[in-house]
Amino acid sequence: MFSKLVLVGRLQDGGPGMYFILVAFLMSLVFVVMAFVKKKENLKTSNKMIGLAAESSLLALVMGCLASVMGIIELFDMLEAIGEARPDLFAAGIKVSLLTITFGLFAFVIARIGILAYKWSLKTEIEA
Repeated sequence: MFSKLVLVGRLQDGGPGMYFILVAFLMSLVFVVMAFVKKKENLKTSNKMIGLAAESSLLALVMGCLASVMGIIELFDMLEAIGEARPDLFAAGIKVSLLTITFGLFAFVIARIGILAYKWSLKTEIEA
């Protein structure tokens, strides 16, 4: 229960960009699973699913970078409006930007591991 609350809290702390990254991440996972399921019956469809997984994982990474940059811009806008660089506000802004890029990187790596496993499984089937 505690881990679910922490995960939801981190998603909320990262701002709205985190939900877009989450959608791209889930799409990547769905495409990888569909590729494994379709592998036996239709290799062409399976390869298409892997291509879509690669694209959606890259989208998650890029959205993480974009949200990170937007978070830093918001931080500097806030600091400019206040007129002073308070450490607590500065740390909060940096935290938001690090959360989004971290989640984007996480989504990218996990999806790429799935893609790698799929491609490795194809190679072993061809050799057999």
